[in-house]
Amino acid sequence: MAAVFLVTLYEYSPLFYITVVFVCFLVTSGLVLGWFGLGVPVILRNSEETESSTRVLKKRMRQVKNPFGLEIPHPATASVTKGITLTPDCLEDCILTCYWGCSVQKLHEALQKHVYCFRIKTPQALEDALYSEYLYRQQYFIKKNDKEEKYCQLPEDAQVVDFGPVPRSRYPLIALLTLADEEDREIYDIISMVAVIHIPDESYRLSCRILYQYLLLAQGQYHDLKQLFMSANSTAPSSSDTSPGERSTDRSLLEKAGLAEDEPELHEENSKDCVVCQNGTVNWVLLPCRHACLCDGCVKYFQQCPMCRQFVQESFPLCSKKEQDEGELTHILQDVLPGRAF
Repeated sequence: MAAVFLVTLYEYSPLFYITVVFVCFLVTSGLVLGWFGLGVPVILRNSEETESSTRVLKKRMRQVKNPFGLEIPHPATASVTKGITLTPDCLEDCILTCYWGCSVQKLHEALQKHVYCFRIKTPQALEDALYSEYLYRQQYFIKKNDKEEKYCQLPEDAQVVDFGPVPRSRYPLIALLTLADEEDREIYDIISMVAVIHIPDESYRLSCRILYQYLLLAQGQYHDLKQLFMSANSTAPSSSDTSPGERSTDRSLLEKAGLAEDEPELHEENSKDCVVCQNGTVNWVLLPCRHACLCDGCVKYFQQCPMCRQFVQESFPLCSKKEQDEGELTHILQDVLPGRAF
């Protein structure tokens, strides 16, 4: 009966056409304008809606104190035959253990065992996980805040001049830093640090450097420390504005972070300028590209990194707004107080 009614309406009533067109118009308008809970196309949004919807997720950060520090003071003189000098800088008494020719596979298996089996809190725990898959071991006791250089070298009877062509089955040197006092292991979240160090030899003459650094946590996780990339003009301030002592301190901090170049060039631009506005202080790191190039005001306008054009999945600030304000206040006091008359 309904079919007969529709056929009759289709054949004889022009209102049917009008009704169909009107219903289609309503459905289309509802889909476009989001009446049915669907997203509004970007082309139809105003600038405020677009800005709020495209804002990059802010990565949650947790501040953790790292008791370990390690740097290579003389990388140019390091070699497999001549050895290497390491400078630990630790907040507590620690043990530095160096493993020459450690198996690549066994090291990464040991990191997985730290997550799933047992915690690598001591050198013995790492050696148990490595199954003695290394050529030689050296160990040093490091006093708190002691920055004395430690010299590591393979013995002459080892007769090792290189570790073969790339890809290698052994790392030249693994440096393990662990807390010496058992009570300190209950205080710190980070209980040990593993540094993978490349040392040039006859087969592979890449300059000496720290390839990887792994921070091992008491909870059973480990974090791979990665470098942050700055813009090309992000270097130390010019010599006219910075004292030699301050330049030396900045240089040492950059070397610890693995960001210092052999001969840094001096530029007149401020090293902390945002690459977009050239005015704000660089404070945001973009992930996954790890470019630190935007200030607090510009970060909300970008879904792609302005340096490499990679889409930004997350971002995190280098310091909070409160820390920035405190730093600016300290800088102002340092500039004003010496010249004030009391």
